[in-house]
Amino acid sequence: MQTETREFLSDWARDNVAKGEAKGEAKGEAKGRADSIFTVLSARGLDVPDDVRTAIGECSDLERLDAWVQAAITAQSARDLLDI
Repeated sequence: MQTETREFLSDWARDNVAKGEAKGEAKGEAKGRADSIFTVLSARGLDVPDDVRTAIGECSDLERLDAWVQAAITAQSARDLLDI
C-alpha cells in the first residue's frame, strides 16, 4: 500500500498546522518537566498530595517548571514547591 503526502494549498492552513505543532511541542516539554519533578520527589521518598500533583501537572510555564525541578532536589515537602 502506498501512502500519499498532501501539501496544504493555503498560507492560512500552513500557519495553523505550524501553530498546532508548536503548541504540541510546548505541551510535551511541560509534561516532561513535570514528570521529572515527580521522579525527583519520588526518589527522595516525598509524598505528593493530589492538589500539588494537579498544580504541577497542569502548569505550562516552562520557567516555573524548571525552578520546581531544581527545588525538588532539596525541598522538605512537595507542597513547598508551590511557594516558589
